Amino acid sequence: MKELNLQLKDTEWPLEYIDHDRKIVRAIVFDDQENYYFVRAKRDDDFGKATLIETSGGGVEGGEDLETALKRELKEELGAEVEIMHKIGIVSDYYNLIHRHNINNYYLCKITSFGEKHLTRDEIEDFHLSTLRLSYRDAEEEYKKCAETKIGKLIAARELPVLRRAKVLLGE
Repeated sequence: MKELNLQLKDTEWPLEYIDHDRKIVRAIVFDDQENYYFVRAKRDDDFGKATLIETSGGGVEGGEDLETALKRELKEELGAEVEIMHKIGIVSDYYNLIHRHNINNYYLCKITSFGEKHLTRDEIEDFHLSTLRLSYRDAEEEYKKCAETKIGKLIAARELPVLRRAKVLLGE
C-alpha cells in the first residue's frame, strides 16, 4: 500500500509567516486486544483552553534517525516498548499561530511491553499528559469531540486520516 502523503493548511489562525520547520515522529500504537493508545493533553495557552487526544510522539533530536526518535518518544510518553510495523506516511501541517511547519512522520506500532514513563516537566505541568486506551470507534469519536476547539480541529484533520489508514493496514 502506498504511503499516506497529506499537505494540510491551518485555517484556524491567519498566516503571517512561517519561520521554522519541525521534524516530528508519531505513532498509531495498538496491542493484541485491539486497543489503541494515545495521549490526552490539557492545554491552556496561546492556542486556547482545550482537552485533546493526540498520537504519542514528538520532535526528532539532532543526529537521531526517525525510528530511534519514535521508540524514544513512545517510551517517554507511554512507557511502551514497541515493534514498528509500517511507516504510514507523512502529514505536513502548519501552526500559523506559532509560525511553524510540522513534518509529521507517522508509523504503525505494536506494543511489546509497558514500563515506566519519562515525561518532561512541560508534559507534566503544562500539558498534563496522560495515556488513553481506546477502541478504534472510541478514538474516532474522541477526535471528533475534541475538534470543537481551534487546536482540536487542526489535530483531528491531521490524525483522523492516519488513524483510518492504520485500520486499513491492520485489515480491520
